[in-house]
Amino acid sequence: MHPTYHPSWAPALAPALGEHWPHIRTELEKGDFLPAAENIFRAFDMPLDEVKVLIVGQDPYPTPGHAMGLSFSTQPGVKPPRSLVNIYQELHDDLGIAPRQDGDLTGWFHQGVLLLNRVLTVAPGNAGSHRKLGWQAITEAAIRALDGRPIVAILWGKDAQGCQQFIPNVPCITSPHPSPLSARRGFFGSRPFSKANELLEQQGVPPVDWQL
Repeated sequence: MHPTYHPSWAPALAPALGEHWPHIRTELEKGDFLPAAENIFRAFDMPLDEVKVLIVGQDPYPTPGHAMGLSFSTQPGVKPPRSLVNIYQELHDDLGIAPRQDGDLTGWFHQGVLLLNRVLTVAPGNAGSHRKLGWQAITEAAIRALDGRPIVAILWGKDAQGCQQFIPNVPCITSPHPSPLSARRGFFGSRPFSKANELLEQQGVPPVDWQL
């Protein structure tokens, strides 16, 4: 099991992986984990200079068959989890885009939306179980590599908003998390998708087509 990522991420990721990956790999080899090994670093298939929008998640879906290496996204054909249902509702309210029947967000990924979890693995059925393995140091390094670039960050909830300190020179859109517990406290009506496009255009970057 070896990390695979686009070479443009190497200056940021290689030092952090060198320090933390041996321990993480040893822990992963002790039992089952999600997503599949070949998808752990899927977010970093995107070249660094193609990133337009960063959306930070927490950790992968713990339900087997759901996680696929991109934050908030599920495998094709999987019914959207409740947080994603709320994201789809806000997408419709913001831009009039009808929701997908499944939770596959790879269409956004191909538009330059980096869907990055802070923790890249999880034990099946045990949300948050890998938060102490050292993943945050690796994803922090990746997020720091985006600072000062012509991008926008969308940070939902306190965990994601903690990343704002790593990208002080990036415009950030913040709101409560889209989970059913907090979506009505300010996520609904926050219009993150149209705001992201406005901020991209202000930086001379073509907007994202949020249609899925």
